[in-house]
Amino acid sequence: MKKLLTISFMILSILLVAQWKPAKPITVIVPWPAGGSTDQVARMITAQMEPLIGRKFIIVNTPGSGGSIGTFNAWQAPHDGYTWTANATLDLTKYAVLGYMNVTHRDWIYFLCAEAPNVVVVNPNTPYKTIDELVKALKENPEIPFSSAGTGSGGHVALEIFVDYFKIKCKHIPYAGGAPATTAVVTGEVVGNMQFIHEVADMVRAGKLRVLCTLSSEPINLQGYGEIPSIRKWYPDFPDVRFHFGLVIPKDVPEEVPKTVGEIFEKAANSDAFKEWALKVGLTPICYYGKKAEDIVEQVARRVTWLLYDKGIATISPEQFGIPRLGQ
Repeated sequence: MKKLLTISFMILSILLVAQWKPAKPITVIVPWPAGGSTDQVARMITAQMEPLIGRKFIIVNTPGSGGSIGTFNAWQAPHDGYTWTANATLDLTKYAVLGYMNVTHRDWIYFLCAEAPNVVVVNPNTPYKTIDELVKALKENPEIPFSSAGTGSGGHVALEIFVDYFKIKCKHIPYAGGAPATTAVVTGEVVGNMQFIHEVADMVRAGKLRVLCTLSSEPINLQGYGEIPSIRKWYPDFPDVRFHFGLVIPKDVPEEVPKTVGEIFEKAANSDAFKEWALKVGLTPICYYGKKAEDIVEQVARRVTWLLYDKGIATISPEQFGIPRLGQ
């Protein structure tokens, strides 16, 4: 009888953990401007989650310092499940080594719904029609300006990987987010950038940007445009450059929160509406959470933090946070 009661209690506990019922709207702090890569993904995935969780999501854009201000605000809020953030995997790995936050990527729970490749785009009025022409120009003129969403952002990391590979230089111009960084290319303030595909897709389709290639290992079939070739078509050993986006919650929230969120997130990420939107803007829809997501972020941390430190961009060694180099 005692054993039966123990088993019944365990089953009841599991059921109770799975039944988090939010009593008020959930705030998602997007630490980047409206219209950027993180903002687009956050708004689309939460739109699918709202009818499932039974509460509204309030998106609050709080840009600044490479996304660290909004992320810090999310961390400072009560860890009760009602304040989340949203970001790319690489951004949560960089704040500690940049000295922005004393919080590492291991302090968060991840719900990743989109894989985003970086692409090389230039203003269509420039003479660069191939990646070879662009590389040749950069070898001759290291002052050619390229924008990014900010120091240490996805576009900046992609740019640093690019110049390292070709042993060239360029003039990096950081902006406060992917949307203004892309607008700068369209208006001619800078020559190009290497932002995520969904930040530039509409401008590529409209002919306001010329896309040269993707930095990922596989080509992209962008709806309304056609195939964007991989840089590996010309340089077979170029590193695979792509990152993941999704929702992020402090790890020490009540245990029933991530359990319920995971179940709802899985349905939303696998919904036809989200998948159709992702494919339209050139993203790969995914659904990773739990250990799978943690492993992805850990690998990104080992790659990105050391890249930033070796380049002198990060001032604090990843060793201080127990982050080994990739492959170690």
